Amino acid sequence: MLSSRIATGVRMLTTSTMAGHKLIAVCQMTSSHNIEENYATMKDMIKRAAYRNCKMVFFPECSDFVGRTRQESVDQAIFMDGDFVKRLQRDAAEHGIWISVGSIHEQVDEECLPHTAPVKVCMPKNSNLVIDAKGDLVGKYRKLHLFDLDIPGKVRLMESEFSSAGHHLVKPIETPVGRLGMCICYDVRFPELSLWYRKQGAQILSYPAAFTVSTGLAHWETLLRTRAIETQCYVVAAAQTGMHNEKRSSYGHSMIVDPWGAVVAQCSDEVDMCFAEIKLDYLEKIRLTQPVFAHRRNDLYSLNSNYVANPGESDIMFGEHVISKDTIFYRSELSYAFVNHKPVVEGHVLVAPINKVERLTDLTDEETADLFIVAKRVQKMLEKAHKTNSSTVAVQDGPCAGQTVKHVHVHIVPRTEGDFKGDDIYEELSKHDKKEREPRPHQHMKEEAELYAKYMLY
Repeated sequence: MLSSRIATGVRMLTTSTMAGHKLIAVCQMTSSHNIEENYATMKDMIKRAAYRNCKMVFFPECSDFVGRTRQESVDQAIFMDGDFVKRLQRDAAEHGIWISVGSIHEQVDEECLPHTAPVKVCMPKNSNLVIDAKGDLVGKYRKLHLFDLDIPGKVRLMESEFSSAGHHLVKPIETPVGRLGMCICYDVRFPELSLWYRKQGAQILSYPAAFTVSTGLAHWETLLRTRAIETQCYVVAAAQTGMHNEKRSSYGHSMIVDPWGAVVAQCSDEVDMCFAEIKLDYLEKIRLTQPVFAHRRNDLYSLNSNYVANPGESDIMFGEHVISKDTIFYRSELSYAFVNHKPVVEGHVLVAPINKVERLTDLTDEETADLFIVAKRVQKMLEKAHKTNSSTVAVQDGPCAGQTVKHVHVHIVPRTEGDFKGDDIYEELSKHDKKEREPRPHQHMKEEAELYAKYMLY
C-alpha cells in the first residue's frame, strides 16, 4: 500500500477538468523481484487514480517485477493469460478506468532459443499492454530497441541477455484521452519511431521506463521534451525509481510533457503519483500555429517503415480485378503481395501498391520505396521456400512492355537452373495471363498464400 506520505503528496495540475480535457495519472514505482508486492502497489495506485476520476493510469516499464539476475528475469516471465494480467483486467473493469500496464516480461513460446544448457531458454518479450475500462486487452507493443550498456567499472545492463526484441510496428490505439502510440524506455532515443506514430495520427506517446541513474541524470528530461516538441504530441513517461536490488537502481522523475515541450507534471525520485490533464484542443492549436509536418520536404527525404498489416483483413482491387483476401499473404501499409492465378513457374507471385496506380512513375516516393521493400522481402522468402538462390524480378510498365492489368505490379519468379532459355522468361510473362491458360483452383491459391504467410513471419 502507498504510505500516508505518498497518499497526501499526490499532485494535480488542476483541481478540476474542463469539458473535453481528460485527467490521467502517472505512477512511479520501485518494482522488486516480488510480483505480488508489485501488484499490491499497482492496485492501490489504480484505486487512487479512479478516486480522482482519471480516465487512464500509466505504469512504468517492468511493472510486474525487476529480476535480481538474468535467470530470474527469464524464469519469472508471465504469460498473457496468466493471473497477473487477469487481475489488472479485473481492476480496470471494477474501477472503470483504462490502464497502461507499462511493460511486463511476456513469456512467448515462439522465442525458445538453444542455450548452452541441455534445456532451451525461452527469451521473454518486453511488452507494453493497454487494458480498457471494460477489462479487455486492446493494445500490445513489444519493445523494438533493446538497451545493451556495458561501461566497465560503472554500469552493465544487457537487456538482450534476458529479453528478445519485438518485430513489428503497432499503430496508435484509440483511448478516451487520445490516440496513443506505445513505446518503451530506450525507444525514446530513436526519433523515427515517434515520427512514424505522429504520421499515423498519434496524439500521445507513452514511454514507460526504467532509466539508469547515470543516463537519466544526463538525458531523461531532454529526450522526453524533444520527442514532444518534434511530434507535437503529449509525452507520458511513467518511470521506475530507486534501488530494486543491490545491482540495479533507476532514475525516477516520471513526467508528463505537453506538445509545446513544457513539463506539466513530474515526480521526484521516490514512489509517487502525478496527475495532469490531456488537452487535445490545446494540441490542435499548437499544430495549427506551428504546422511543421506540412512543411516537411517529402520530395527530398522521407520516413519509410516496415509496418505489417493483417494480410487477410479485406479483399483488394487490382486494376479491375478483385484479389481475394484468401490469396493475399503479406500486406504492408502501402503494398500487398498475393499468389498468382496463372503462374509461369511454382512460386510466381505479384506485389502491388494498395492504391490503384497504373504506372510506376505515378507512384509517390513513399509508395515506391514501400513497394520495392516489400518486393525484396517477398523475394527473400520465396528463395528460402523454394530452395533457390536466383529470381527474376520484373515490372511490365505500360502496354508495350506487356502490361495487361492497368495497375503497377512487380512479378517475382523464383528461378532454377534450366527452367527457361535466355530471355524466354519475359516472353512467358507477357502471355501468362492470356485466356488460353487455365487459372488455378481457388483452394490451391489459398493454401499457397497460407504457407507463404507463415514463411513471411521468419
